[in-house]
Amino acid sequence: MLNRIKKHQQAITLIAAFFLPVFIMGGYFATRSMAPFGKGTILTVDLGQQYVDFFAYFRRALLHHPTSFFYSFAKGLGGEMWGTNAYYLWSPLNLVLLFFPGQHIASGILLLTLLKYGCAGLSMAWFLQKQRLQSGLRAVAFAVSYSLMGWMIANQLNLLWLDVLFLLPPIINGLINILDGKQPWQYLAWLTFCLIDNYYMAWMVGLFTVLFTSWYLFSRPLPGKKALKRLTTYIGVSCWCAANAAVVIIPTVITLLSSKGTYTENKWRLVFEYQPWKLLAKFVPGSFTFGQMPTGQANIYVGMIATLGALLFFTDQRQRWQSRLTALLISAFFALSFCWQPLDLIWHLGQFPVWYPSRFSYLASFWIIWLAAQTLTSDYRLRWQDACWLALLLAVINGWLFTHLKQVNYLSRTQLIMGIGLLAASLLWMSLPHHEYQLVVDGIMLLIVCLDLGTNASLSLNNLSYVPQWQFGEYTKQLDKAVAKLPQGSHDFYRVGKTFQRTKDDPFQGGFNSGDHFGSTLKPATPNFMAAIGQPEGDGFVTYSNGTQVTDALLDFRYFMSARHGGQQDQVQILPLTSNRPDLRQMTKVGRSGLVDIWQNKKVLPIAFAANRQILHLVQTTADPLMYQSQLFQTLAGKAATPLFTVQNFNSVTFTNVQSAHKITGTIFRRLNPLKDASITLHIVPTTNDSYYLTLGDELKDNATIYLNGHRLSQYPNFRNTVVTNVAYHDRGKHIRVTIKLKHAALWCQNVSLYRLSQRAFDHSLTQLQKSPLHLTHVSPAKITGTVNIKNSQDVLMTTIPNEAGWQVQVDGQTVTTKAAAGMFTAVPMTVGHHHVSFRYRPPFFTLALVISLISLTACWWLAKHDQKD
Repeated sequence: MLNRIKKHQQAITLIAAFFLPVFIMGGYFATRSMAPFGKGTILTVDLGQQYVDFFAYFRRALLHHPTSFFYSFAKGLGGEMWGTNAYYLWSPLNLVLLFFPGQHIASGILLLTLLKYGCAGLSMAWFLQKQRLQSGLRAVAFAVSYSLMGWMIANQLNLLWLDVLFLLPPIINGLINILDGKQPWQYLAWLTFCLIDNYYMAWMVGLFTVLFTSWYLFSRPLPGKKALKRLTTYIGVSCWCAANAAVVIIPTVITLLSSKGTYTENKWRLVFEYQPWKLLAKFVPGSFTFGQMPTGQANIYVGMIATLGALLFFTDQRQRWQSRLTALLISAFFALSFCWQPLDLIWHLGQFPVWYPSRFSYLASFWIIWLAAQTLTSDYRLRWQDACWLALLLAVINGWLFTHLKQVNYLSRTQLIMGIGLLAASLLWMSLPHHEYQLVVDGIMLLIVCLDLGTNASLSLNNLSYVPQWQFGEYTKQLDKAVAKLPQGSHDFYRVGKTFQRTKDDPFQGGFNSGDHFGSTLKPATPNFMAAIGQPEGDGFVTYSNGTQVTDALLDFRYFMSARHGGQQDQVQILPLTSNRPDLRQMTKVGRSGLVDIWQNKKVLPIAFAANRQILHLVQTTADPLMYQSQLFQTLAGKAATPLFTVQNFNSVTFTNVQSAHKITGTIFRRLNPLKDASITLHIVPTTNDSYYLTLGDELKDNATIYLNGHRLSQYPNFRNTVVTNVAYHDRGKHIRVTIKLKHAALWCQNVSLYRLSQRAFDHSLTQLQKSPLHLTHVSPAKITGTVNIKNSQDVLMTTIPNEAGWQVQVDGQTVTTKAAAGMFTAVPMTVGHHHVSFRYRPPFFTLALVISLISLTACWWLAKHDQKD
């Protein structure tokens, strides 16, 4: 009977530990009117600019295109997805999003976030009960401290990381089982799960298990042989977990080595990243702002009671001195890791994090709560000596912070006063009598914790701005309706361009092939190629917003979506404009949907076509994007000596409040009167109806505002190399004005040049390349098959499939070796005649990794089964 009552109480504790964080955060989201509670959303920063589109892709892949879990042409011009998904999407909780399509996915993300808050609290309460450290309301209080920790609040937008909070307690519980000489299965199962769910967070957990093992073995008096045996078991089982997860880990490592690992800065220096004392400010509620996202201190706030409990651990006479000393060393190691660069890099897999510093600080928060849970048990009594030194220490720290507020701009005097108030309340709670008033005392503890952590969450999240539901939902609705009008089928392939953009992962959101992407696993070849042809790009992103007729044709941009009415509806900007494409008028308008016109481009090449063999030897010899486009296209056509673009002079130039100059590009213009506007106006009167393009160096990005015929030029704002913009098409004899307005005292007009496309030469070369296309018989994300008739002088099958490991090509049933063309694409040397060609993609080493995982998991099952029999 007593056992049943105890189990019933434990169940109630777990339920409360799940729902209390959900109610606290749900209440906050409701007061901010976030969907589904109102007209706002939870989307902010990367969650609104990147992850929401990945979630839409995940839903579509699971329901309609499972092979896109391996590869997707919606990722830039095409890219692997297995390693990408291992970082972003393997959480099983993402299945919740299946019930929230299209414009409603923001509501699903909010509910998913609340679910992760609840699971974190449930997991911690379960762990504390398993370890017989805390129960009832106290366990719930520690669970709230854990689930609403500062790391969770600061990183709730990074949904892909949050699973680790509910995975960590069972992993540590399983580790304790091993160190106590019990079975390893719990540790094996949960660490394997963590490695598959998110290998990045799992790496940090793995490092933490080393620290925890050290502390645990020093905390328990064990004979040397026993300690060595259990340590060996821990190491062996940890390696076994990696073997279980090999199917995810091995392909992902290969992906990282060829993508992010090639360009992320990771130079090690023995320096402090900031003054260590600034960490003290992070123990004040609300010590998180937007400015702390790109660079800042670790988010380690877990509430005053947990923090005080952890401090009291070091003077708790119930703990062995070895335990307290080891705990002190581990705590110091964490503190040093937050600010000393070499240790920081180790936690982050040897690479500096781009935004969101100290991503491992959830482990330090867990450590603080663990120490506090060891101390603040129901039989703990605060000694007057401990109260004195604690009060003195806190007075010194808060006094120091009061005098250094200007050096921590995310902290205010009001926050410090609130923190002192919570400290006083926590100390008073510790002084309360226990025994017959235990339930009341525990209830007060829970009340203080909820008030404390709820205040921190509210103050911190109020510092961020969020995407309104109308902005996300209306854009998504317009995009989805337009995409639905595009041709569908398993025997066709094309890419889609746009003159508007919400995020660089719109193709994932809408489910179409394009040239845009923002993600951590983008291979360097893609941004390098995009830069070479004049598109905006960076280390982790590309966007196809500055295409020309030449690149449209080469890359098979068969359809374009342009914004009607300037992308506005009722004078509200629904579709943000990022591209100026008057040459869309040479295409055929084939549809309309809401604010979107749909155009068909008939001047395109298929995804694979016969071309001149010289493309295999092409080396980029120019930094001019239009000259490179000409070089690339004409080499394919066997006409490398005939350029497609010619430089044009401006008809005249007007200089306003700057010195005059005979040459525009390369000149540094200076504002003559610092109090007046300064500008350079380029006057263009086309002599033909051909397309005219203007190149703009990246110096103009931040130092000038550009207007076309009096209207601000539609241009994606972030680029680091010269870009190309279309300023005229079919405008013979018209007066076109390009005004470059200075933002500062001086401006370097870098690479400002005008070019004309020779339409006749381009059309002739395009016709030549269209003679031997690959006639597609099957198209899916990871498989393309078709037939081609190779003719004389065109003995290479050129594709616009990015050249990367994983693609296997068969010609007439025989596997062939591919070549790289233009440092970017896959090309297949072929003989003259009719051929059947097949392209298949599998992640590198996927089969080997799968075999390793299957063998390892089978061994787990067999050993566990026989273990139960014994």
